[in-house]
Amino acid sequence: MRFFERQDDARRRTRRLLFAFALAVLLLVLAVNAGLALTWLAVWGWHQPGPLRYPAYFFHVNTGVTLFFVLGGWWIESSNLRGGGGEHFARRAGAREARPDSSPEEQRFCNVVQELSIAARMQPPQAMVVSRSAAINAFAAGWDEDDAVVAVTRDALELLTREEMQGLVAHELSHIREGDTRMNMHLAGMVAGLEMVFGLGQSMCERDELGHLRITAIPGFAIEAVGWFGWLAGEGLKAAVSRQREFLADARAVQWTRSRDGLGGVLRKVLAQQRLPGGLTPNWHAGVTHMLLVGGTEGGRAAHWLDPHPTVERRIRRIYGRDMGPLPLQTD
Repeated sequence: MRFFERQDDARRRTRRLLFAFALAVLLLVLAVNAGLALTWLAVWGWHQPGPLRYPAYFFHVNTGVTLFFVLGGWWIESSNLRGGGGEHFARRAGAREARPDSSPEEQRFCNVVQELSIAARMQPPQAMVVSRSAAINAFAAGWDEDDAVVAVTRDALELLTREEMQGLVAHELSHIREGDTRMNMHLAGMVAGLEMVFGLGQSMCERDELGHLRITAIPGFAIEAVGWFGWLAGEGLKAAVSRQREFLADARAVQWTRSRDGLGGVLRKVLAQQRLPGGLTPNWHAGVTHMLLVGGTEGGRAAHWLDPHPTVERRIRRIYGRDMGPLPLQTD
């Protein structure tokens, strides 16, 4: 695997997607202004004699209110996600602190976190375990290195070799080192802000006590439609950024461990679990699904477009340069 080329490609694609995200916010503001302008023209403008004129500061107010909802929603959601730090977030997902004295597997996990942190030249995150989960998975959480945690599931402890555990931990450390956890929180906040524009349109379209539409429903329909498309574009771009950061973390893991079979072995065992009858799809807290090592792969093309994770098969192919089958679910 040419991991430096893969890293540069992922970073380049991420920059393009972030530019597209900013462009989507700008287009949303323009679309809201256009929708309200057409609504005003159709309902009130044609009644006015003389040349067409909009009310004073019409576009200034529209732009200000739209940005207030977008940026306000971003601030509120980002603050909620940040509150309590990485440990608090991990505990909400069902994780507990690792206990190296309780089992050899947890001792090995803590040792690997320390070793890989030295290799990555970063402060070691807190090691945590999601003991209730019955599938190989992991996630990193935290606003920065000072409050970062790396959590792994019980199956990851019991079914991975030391080399594979190194690959898994290296992948999660990359997310912390590259600021992916912070970026994900910012993007989630921005999407929440876009959703608030849609919510504003919905509230304007609500009926009164007699079941009649209010006058605000006229511009409300335009805001609701624009807000929905803005939210959908934001979700799609956020997922696309997340997929590129997964590719970047995969390449980083290979670089730091100098082994394709580390993370590659993890993903091949995940593939084996996914192909079990019925598969293994444990429930996760909604706020952590986009931060997992691997997510769900069910659904059609639209579902994959909104999936923050590339397919396991595609990630394996990028690591090895060819398709590789699943590995037996055992440590030796």
